Amino acid sequence: MLPTVDDVLRLDAVRRCRPRVVAGADRTGGRVRWVHVAEVTDIAPLLRGGELVLTTGIALPDDPDRLRAYIADLAEVGVCGLMIELGRRYATALPGPLIDAAERHGLPVVVLEHEPVFVDITEAVHARIVQEQFAELRESERLHEIFTRLSVEGASTDEVVRRVAALAGHPVVLENLSHRVLAADAGGADPAEVLAAWEARSRAVRPGGRTGYDATSGWLATAVGARGEDWGRLIIVLGSPPTPRETVLVERAATTLALGRLLDRHAESLERQAHGTLLARIIAHAHSDPQEAAARARALGVPLTGRRLFGAVLRYRGAAGAAPGGELSQLAETTAAACRRARVAALVGVLDEGGPDARVGVLASLPARTGAETALTEIAALLRRQSVHDGVLAAGSVVETVRDVRRSFLEAEQVADVAARGPGDRPFYRLPDLRLRGLLHLLRDDARVQTFVERELGPLLRHDAAHGTDLARVLELYLECGRNKAEAAQRAHLSRPALYERLRRIGRVLGADLDDVESCVSLHVALLALGSVRRERP
Repeated sequence: MLPTVDDVLRLDAVRRCRPRVVAGADRTGGRVRWVHVAEVTDIAPLLRGGELVLTTGIALPDDPDRLRAYIADLAEVGVCGLMIELGRRYATALPGPLIDAAERHGLPVVVLEHEPVFVDITEAVHARIVQEQFAELRESERLHEIFTRLSVEGASTDEVVRRVAALAGHPVVLENLSHRVLAADAGGADPAEVLAAWEARSRAVRPGGRTGYDATSGWLATAVGARGEDWGRLIIVLGSPPTPRETVLVERAATTLALGRLLDRHAESLERQAHGTLLARIIAHAHSDPQEAAARARALGVPLTGRRLFGAVLRYRGAAGAAPGGELSQLAETTAAACRRARVAALVGVLDEGGPDARVGVLASLPARTGAETALTEIAALLRRQSVHDGVLAAGSVVETVRDVRRSFLEAEQVADVAARGPGDRPFYRLPDLRLRGLLHLLRDDARVQTFVERELGPLLRHDAAHGTDLARVLELYLECGRNKAEAAQRAHLSRPALYERLRRIGRVLGADLDDVESCVSLHVALLALGSVRRERP
C-alpha cells in the first residue's frame, strides 16, 4: 500500500526538518504516489496526481491571486500535498492567501522549519514506495497461487468463499443476480447480523464498474461471470475503503468462481448447491445457534422463524443410489420448480450426493394456516405432470422450530425407504400411510423381529438356497393377492396346477397349513419383516 502524507511526515529524513502542517490537516491521509521537486509555478500540467511537491518557494509570486491560482492548479491535478522550506523565500510563515487557498481546496501544506536536504527526502519516500509496491506484487503473486490451486483442485463454492473470508478477515457473501445468498462466511462476525435483510440491503448497493467500493455500506463488490454473462456478485463487507490487496483478492476469487462454473457445466446450479449444503448442516445440527441457520435460510429466500416446517425426501424406486448424480440434480431442479409453482417456500437440494443413499431433500416452510397435506398434494401433482412417476415423495411430521427439523427429516427418510420397496403408488407418503410395513421397518434391527423371521421362514429360505427354487417369492405373491390362487398364478406366470403344486410343497417345507388364516397372517408379517431386514427391493 502506498504511504500517506502522514507516513512521510514520520520518516527520519523529514522529521529532521521539523515539519509542521499549516493547511489541510484533515487531508493528510492521502496516498503519495511519487515525490516531485519543483520551483516553477506552472508545474501542474506536468503532474498526473498523487505527487508530493517539494519547493523552497523561491519562485512563488507575490501576487495573492497568482498564489491562489498556483494552489488551485495543484489541487485540480490531484497533488496529495505541498512541502515548502522556510528560510529562503519565506522567513517564518507562509502568505495568508496561499494558506487560505489550500484550506479551501483541501490541499495539505507542510512547512519545513529546518533547512531540508530534498534528495534525502525523495530517496526515503521513493524507497518506501518501491518497497510497498514490491510487497503488493509479492502478495498478488501469493493470492494468484492460492486461487490457482483452488481452481485446479476443483474447490467448491463454499470452499472458495471460506478461503476469501479467511484471507480478508471480513465477512464474505456470494449472491446471485436476484440478490439471494449462494454462499457466505461471516469471518468471525455474527452470521445473523451479516445476513439480516440481505436482499433489501444488497439492492441498494450499486458501485460503478465491475469492481467497486460503496462507502455507505462499506462493501467491496465485484461481478462474477465469464464470456460476457454475469451470474452473481462477490462481496467483502469491509467497513472502510479497500486496500489494493483486498481489491486483488476479491477479483481473483471472482475469477476462480466463474472458472469453476464453466468447468462444471453438468453440475447442479449454485442455488441448489447452496440449498443442499444448508440442508445438510441443519440435519446434522452443524450450526451451534439455530438462529444462524435461520438467517442463512432467510438470505436464500426461505423464512424459517415463526413457520410450520417439515422435512421431505424424494428418491427413486429400486436400489438406493441407483439414480446417477446428474439425474438427481435434475430431479432437485424439478422439485424446486414444483415448490415455487405451488407457492411453497422451501430449501431443495441433493443430500449425500455420490453416496449410496443420495436423495433430494426438501425443507418446506409454511405459513401458520397452510396445511402440510395441501402443500404436499399440490407439489406431488406438479411432479407427476413433469413425468416424475418412478419417484417416491415422503414427508415427516410438522415441527415448529429449526432444532426439530432433523427429527422430521429422519422420519421422512424412514418413510421413503419403506415406500420405495412397497407396491403402492400414492402421490406422497407419511408415516401413517405405511401401517404394518412401516412398523416393521422401524423394528427391523430388533433381534426379536429377526428371530421371528428365521423361525417362520428359515426352512423355506434354506430350501430355496439349496435347490435354486423361488418358493418364498411364490408364497409372497400368494399372500399379497389375499390368497386368491387365480390372481397369484397370473402374477407368478404359472399355470394353476403348477401353483397348487408349489403351495403344497411350501406347506410341507414349513410344516404350515396355508388354508389357516392365522398361519398365513404370521407368514405374511414375517415376509414383510424380511424385506426390511434385508433392505432388498422387489
